[in-house]
Amino acid sequence: MTTHEYDVVVVGAGTAGCYTAATVANAGYDVAIVERKSEEEAGHIACGDALKGADAFPEAIPKERLEPAFTNTGVDHGRFEIPQEDTVLEIPVPGELAVIDRWEYGRCIIEGASDAGADFHYDVVVQNVDQDDDGTVTGVTGNRNGDVHEFDADVVIDAAGSLSILQDKTDFSAATFDTNVSYSQFCSAYREIVEVPEDVEWDDALVFKPTERAAGYLWYFPRTSTEINAGLGFQMNEEPMELVDDLKKDLNERPEFEGAEVKDKLGAALPTRRPYDSATAPGFMAVGDAAGHVNPTTGGGIAGAAYAGKYAGEQAIEAIEAGDVSEAALWAYNERVMDHYGARYAALDVYNILSTAVDVDDLMGLLAALPGEKLAEALYGGSADFSLRLKVVTALKSFGYWSNIWNFYKTKQEADRLLAHYEDYPSSPDALADWQDTRDDIMEDVYAVTGADPKY
Repeated sequence: MTTHEYDVVVVGAGTAGCYTAATVANAGYDVAIVERKSEEEAGHIACGDALKGADAFPEAIPKERLEPAFTNTGVDHGRFEIPQEDTVLEIPVPGELAVIDRWEYGRCIIEGASDAGADFHYDVVVQNVDQDDDGTVTGVTGNRNGDVHEFDADVVIDAAGSLSILQDKTDFSAATFDTNVSYSQFCSAYREIVEVPEDVEWDDALVFKPTERAAGYLWYFPRTSTEINAGLGFQMNEEPMELVDDLKKDLNERPEFEGAEVKDKLGAALPTRRPYDSATAPGFMAVGDAAGHVNPTTGGGIAGAAYAGKYAGEQAIEAIEAGDVSEAALWAYNERVMDHYGARYAALDVYNILSTAVDVDDLMGLLAALPGEKLAEALYGGSADFSLRLKVVTALKSFGYWSNIWNFYKTKQEADRLLAHYEDYPSSPDALADWQDTRDDIMEDVYAVTGADPKY
């Protein structure tokens, strides 16, 4: 067995892992990234390839390091194709947006973390999480080509992605770490990189299209005018979809994809749920997809992962310097995530819950009736200003969907209540249980208003 000793060990070389490691390394501490893939394959991740807000990413890996992966910076709106209504809804996307080559982006952030001073250990499959007698995480043990490698650290960061095995291997009985996690709160997705023979007309848009049921969706994101990220996903609390066949069927029906060549294929799971109530335990933090840090209505998670890495890295440094890696010493990480975007994502999850209880035709009719600017505010701001005047104007445009509009308005009120409660997220783990009780009462009202089955 080979033993490695570090101040911080990060499992996973994705966005959250690399930004965590770069933050720690830039501060002069020893940090390792343990990655199950080979050096060549690392960074190859299934993703929609849309990167929003890179101009405001943490400086641990400067933006100029990411720019070689930017392939299309001309996207400025979303295009919602609604076949049921024979219409196309276009909504603006606020802020900077780029479609990227995700594998190249993965290489860029790995190089950025390496240049900051992080060590990389590839081809290591983590099999166990090491803990001492009081439950404090002290490292991880993995296998590399048949050899056992033990990584000892003051703090372990779980950046291993959705439904991380580290969380299955860790005893959280002495912590508040969120274990109310189920595969049904996630989305199963598949995407292909497709080269089309002629320029598409919508290379300035992110294209979305519903499947025949509300739990499924298609996307077409243009890396360039001829290279398209085409993907399909479904909520895993529903009956499974034949992802490859269903995507192929839609591609075959679109004339712009006639004669296209598939260049890459990949599948993944991503969280379409609220952020973890707590992503901390003694000596342990989870970041990015491993902590539900994804906008549940759009699937966007790169920006959240980058900032989760920054916040976890900085909190790990503070804890190590104080000689205290208890959950209380790491708790400020949870607070910073909730303050930055976690509360907003939790409020947006209410609309995701609503979508599971609404007939797909009714939902598409409602979306077609709503003003694009207000939808943009809802998707990216957490809650829209759905005033009485807006209700009246929208209702006049959408005869036949008035009851749905009223339900949407009531749902929005519950989302606002939830957002306000998240803004009072507790400042210590001791207060979490009472905060959760109040939150769960609000969620009961969410289920009553939406008619949805409980998600948590």
